[in-house]
Amino acid sequence: MIKETIEIKVDYEKAGIKDVGDKPVLDCYYSTLTEEIGRKHHRAMVICPGGGYDWCSEREAEPVAFRFLGFGISCFVLRYSCQRAFPQDALECAAAIKYIRDNAEKFDIDPDKIIVAGFSAGGHLAGTVANLWNSEILTKPLGCKPEDIKVNASLLGYPVLTSDPEYTHEGSILNLLRGKEEDKELRDFLALEKRVGEQTPPTFLWHCADDGCVRVENSLFYMAALSKNHIPFESHIYEYGGHGLGLCDETTATWEGHIQPVAAGWVDAAVKWALRV
Repeated sequence: MIKETIEIKVDYEKAGIKDVGDKPVLDCYYSTLTEEIGRKHHRAMVICPGGGYDWCSEREAEPVAFRFLGFGISCFVLRYSCQRAFPQDALECAAAIKYIRDNAEKFDIDPDKIIVAGFSAGGHLAGTVANLWNSEILTKPLGCKPEDIKVNASLLGYPVLTSDPEYTHEGSILNLLRGKEEDKELRDFLALEKRVGEQTPPTFLWHCADDGCVRVENSLFYMAALSKNHIPFESHIYEYGGHGLGLCDETTATWEGHIQPVAAGWVDAAVKWALRV
């Protein structure tokens, strides 16, 4: 396996964003090419850790990448800028996808099998790019074609998806509204269940019904939108487990409540899903 870290380049000024020197980075984990094994054209997964758009959780970064690497999926962990208004993080994620697709030969990945994955607020980021990859909000500042940043599937774990104050994780949405907290139109735009359409890729969701941080309605509303728009999806709602479980086992646990054997089944289910989409 090879690991390298690259800085994601974004011309923020093209998007009307003041460049304050943020340096988002992409940790790339991919298989070593050998004559014996040859090229496999692996699937690729871009992982967006959670953290309320305040920080990037390490528990939802490298450990997740290592788990999926074991099944032949090349993984790319995006450490995006935090506490920045929309659409900065979405531009960084889209730029990361473009970089991976542009370097498909180097990474030995199939450019038509790129999955974007995210947890909690990272799920909102993944969902944003999964729905807006064909929007000028992303393509124009990046100077690219929609196909360059197209997402082929999305994997969302206990994601923040709605912006409805009754159900959302308000801190995540306020970070995206930074400086425009009273902009109701922008808040509404950030409700991803309202962005689902024919451009939305096949989706895998998992959530715990007792999540007291990001209510399960985030996934339920999104699932309803996927169904209405005839988008293929697989979902797993677990009876209990709370929030921020990561891999649900000792690997990512910071206390015993993070060890949830029933919910841990999401990993095997997600691997099987990822290998067929």
